[in-house]
Amino acid sequence: MNAHKFKCGRFNLSLEKPLVMGIINLSENSFSGDGIGNNPIDAIEKAFEFREQGASIIDIGAESSRPGSSKITAKEEWQLLQPVLDKLSGLNIPISVDTYKPEIMHNAINAGADIINDIYAFQYTGAFDVVKSSGVGLIIMHMQGEPNNMQHNPNYENVVAEIDSFFTKRREEAYANNIEKERLCFDPGFGFGKTLEHNTEIFKSLANFAAKFSPLLVGVSRKTMLGEITAKKTEKRVEASVAAAILACIRGAKIIRVHDVGETVDAIKVLNHLN
Repeated sequence: MNAHKFKCGRFNLSLEKPLVMGIINLSENSFSGDGIGNNPIDAIEKAFEFREQGASIIDIGAESSRPGSSKITAKEEWQLLQPVLDKLSGLNIPISVDTYKPEIMHNAINAGADIINDIYAFQYTGAFDVVKSSGVGLIIMHMQGEPNNMQHNPNYENVVAEIDSFFTKRREEAYANNIEKERLCFDPGFGFGKTLEHNTEIFKSLANFAAKFSPLLVGVSRKTMLGEITAKKTEKRVEASVAAAILACIRGAKIIRVHDVGETVDAIKVLNHLN
């Protein structure tokens, strides 16, 4: 597969080698146990630390999407995001904002965000209207249900085919809104309305997804699927997360979304050198 560029705001990222996206959770309700909460100084310091460790993108979210989580208002979300975004203009790497609310997308873009990462795949009314002429990159994720109920009883006739169809429809909708192919990135949404069996089927099909929907983003860092495989608690899943990240890279993923940036960057360096 030919490498290409991911156009996102101020940046035009080369996808010749896999990129690492570092996760900063401003919600104290994060599943991973690393939620910062209402402490913008810690979040800003973590963002600069991730850059020094080799992250190519920083992804900031203020509303938890862990299974069973509840939504927060746009006002609450922006109160967490604004003081952090205001201080990251000097970071000089793309800033992604994890949100599904068009109002927050608008505010984040005005504050300098380069990417909008939407777990609802820009299906909320007005979402594409906000982003289409902004130049920001768009991450389109698949989710069955909503965070508060998505893991109650995930059910598919064919999970791989259904995600393929979903991505195709969302891509066509983006094109209809004059959003260029180079601004789109696709995330199959591991753990978002999927059992371990579903996640395993998706992982085994990553090469096919990567061939059709590049750049492909994979985010399995510290997730329950790894706990089910290893019988390790969340904070003990670093090695499993890195192993899954490397396998995802081998299968064509171009962006790896992780909590443990330094470890993943080093592993990808070894992969790039020895592969």
